Parts: sequence; C-alpha cells; structure tokens
Amino acid sequence: MDLIASRVQHVDLLVLPETNLILVASVVEPLRAANRIAGRSLYSWTMFSPDGEAIETKSGIPIPVAGPFRPQREAAPLFVLSSYNWRRSATSHLKMLLSQTARHREVMAGIESGSWLLAETSLLDNFSATTHWEDFEDFAATYPQVTMVRERFVIDGKRITTGGSLPTLDLMLELIRRAHGYSLALEVSRLFIYEQERTRGDLLQVPAIGNMRILDSRVGAAVRLMEETVEAPLTLAKLARRVGVSARYLQDLFRETMGVAPHAHYLALRLNAARRKVIETRMEFADIAAISGFNSSSSFSRSYRAHYRESPSETRRRLKLKN
Repeated sequence: MDLIASRVQHVDLLVLPETNLILVASVVEPLRAANRIAGRSLYSWTMFSPDGEAIETKSGIPIPVAGPFRPQREAAPLFVLSSYNWRRSATSHLKMLLSQTARHREVMAGIESGSWLLAETSLLDNFSATTHWEDFEDFAATYPQVTMVRERFVIDGKRITTGGSLPTLDLMLELIRRAHGYSLALEVSRLFIYEQERTRGDLLQVPAIGNMRILDSRVGAAVRLMEETVEAPLTLAKLARRVGVSARYLQDLFRETMGVAPHAHYLALRLNAARRKVIETRMEFADIAAISGFNSSSSFSRSYRAHYRESPSETRRRLKLKN
C-alpha cells in the first residue's frame, strides 16, 4: 500500500454480516485520523456488503454501505472484514467475484475471519498468513497450503492478514508509516490513547506511545523522558544515563522495540508537537521552533519540510484556503 504522497489512496472494504463494530473502526478510524492530522485527504474508502444491505454488526448497530460488492477492474486494495459465521456469506458467487477481482487488485487483505474467506477462495495459497488466535490451529489444518505465522498481522507481498481488532489497528499504523513516515503513524497512534494521570493541558503534552507497543521498561522510560523534554531535548548520552544503560545499548533497544533510532522518535515527537502549534495557533514560527527544541527557525523549517513535504507557512496557507 505504498503510495505517492500527492494522490489519495482509495481502499475498498467488503464487510460481511456479523462483523464486530470495533473491527470496522480499526480499519477506518486510523485512515480518518491520518486525514485529520495531515489536514488533507490522504485516504478514502468505500464500504460494500455481499448483498448491498446495511451490515448488522454483533452489537446491533448497523453499518450503511455503498451497495453490493460487484467489482469490475478496480485496482485499489480490498479489505475483507469478518468476525463470526463467515461461511454463511461464502457463496460460490462471492468467491467467484473475489477470484476475479484479485487479478487486478494491488492488495487483498483478510481482516480477522476475512482471512478464512481468502483462504477458501485459494487467494492465500503459498502466502504467509495469520488469523485470530482461537482459530489458528484449525486454520492451519484446514489450509496446509498457507504458511501460518503466529504474528499480530502479516504482510506478504500482495496479501495481508490480521488476527483481530487491535492487531488490525497495528496493521493500519504500519501501512500509514510505510506510506507517510514514522511521524504521522506515531501521531495517529496517540489519538487512540488516554492516560488519566496526565493532567497538563498544554498542546505540547502528549500521551505515551499507544499501539506501537513498548515492551522494554527502559525504552518506555526513555520515551517518557523525551515527552517531558520536548522544549530542551536531551542528548542520547544523557537519556541513556537517566535510564541506566549505555548510549549504544539504548540505541539497540530502541531499534529492536520501536523499529527506529532514538533520535528519529525524538524528532517525530517534537515535529508533531510543533505541527499542532502551526495548525491550531497563530504563534510565530520562531516561537514554535523554540518551544519544540530547535535552535533556529531555519533548522525548524528544514526539518518540518523534510517530514511533511511543505513548509510551516504553506501548511497554514493551505488550511486557510481550505476553510
């Protein structure tokens, strides 16, 4: 799902009856959040059901759809979402449609039980995949031609599978990261996190890192220190000393846990905080640079443009024209 930043990435969603509401939200809400944070449409989506009727979720809240799934030669990624009783919808007609559309789609994704439907249609043959942990052994026995992997989500070329709602949220963050960078994925992840003990109200105060899970307490401590020192960034050596490890070891821990170097995460925190000030206030850019830990307006502008592909003034001008 890599894309050119200047165009909108469209996604089609085929939602089967009895799908959990949270599963649908796990796909759509990160895309909506990315659009909101970027201040532009990076993603769009259309929902379909097998028969064109609204999807009655397990919570009893219906999801309206654009119509029945009747693909032609669409190339957009297709996400197949299902939670319970997927076999009731797996008609020969629907499986034929999936087989036909797979010839043109750049990506086919089985979300939770949607992976069963893809496998049943032979669309996961010779791919690596995952599914919900409760169904893992049954899935592996039923489809030996699929290489099963005990992961939260699996991206194997043109096929994607997930093991549940929260793993799907993780997947969407990863797709956003690949398309638009770590800073945006980080900021999207933080929209879904609430921490009661944090009571400061200023815009630079940000919550812990959310769904990019921190499994090492020392990395977690370093991340909290970064959040608390946005205005006056610490050196790597000072960060490492505060959490009780060497600078080299903290770098290694960070890469293993977060997938990026400490300085990349630190810079993403500072730029995201600065971007909120650019969008939500009328502060001078020099002042925003100072409270975001940049030595000068020029260094701030260079970093901002490198991350967001526009200058701070261009962001404000674009949003002013939009409004």
